[in-house]
Amino acid sequence: QVHLVESGGGLVQAGGSLRLSCTASGSIWGIRIINVMAWYRQDPGKQRELVATITSGGSTNYADSVKGRFTISRDNAKNTVYLQMNSLKPEDTAVYYCNSKGADSRYDSWGQGTQVTVSS
Repeated sequence: QVHLVESGGGLVQAGGSLRLSCTASGSIWGIRIINVMAWYRQDPGKQRELVATITSGGSTNYADSVKGRFTISRDNAKNTVYLQMNSLKPEDTAVYYCNSKGADSRYDSWGQGTQVTVSS
């Protein structure tokens, strides 16, 4: 099993910044075969939304709503993926979840989520 633990959420004013972290632990094999790490977010009453992805090779992709403001990165030595969020807006308020997908779906995993609240 792969366990993902997020941190870094909190309350920030509009225009501010936060950096989320997600660290993987557990099965060494499960971590080794991770292909894609992703950040999702979900507001109560809404569907979970894909925010950003990063592949094992470092390729990134972003939702249109966060392009130019958010940056996803990873530190393979620390088994950690980051989401740097700048120029935050009230509509960025949500619970942010980390997700991993690998060559074997039995090791795919979700974190418990971290709350991000942006005040206007």
